Amino acid sequence: MKTKKIWANLAVEDLARTTKFYNELGFKPNGTNEELTSFCFGDDDFIIHFFIKERFKWAVNDEAADLQKGNEIIFSLSAESVDEVHQRLLAVKNAGGRIFAEPQSFEKGYFFGFSDPDGHKFNVLYWPK
Repeated sequence: MKTKKIWANLAVEDLARTTKFYNELGFKPNGTNEELTSFCFGDDDFIIHFFIKERFKWAVNDEAADLQKGNEIIFSLSAESVDEVHQRLLAVKNAGGRIFAEPQSFEKGYFFGFSDPDGHKFNVLYWPK
């Protein structure tokens, strides 16, 4: 199967809160309407659409993951240095994100983990070349 583009679709409770959170972190907006807010991540503009939960139910047969009990996916966001990991940690805290893994070394890398206001999980990872 050949495809040109891949993106993610996630459910959220509050579009305004989600839009504010990702704007505060500096991600590039990709559009907003009454059912979704969308952002581009990384140099390749990986798109994540955040749909209101009611609109999202059709896609998952009303079986969205309970993010208080587990993970659906953890997105990794690259950092260029340990200092940048710490800068992003502060930005996430200031924007209202929840830190689930404090900054720490992992093999030769360094990372921390956070969740957005709806519980979608990310880690910020510096991995030296």
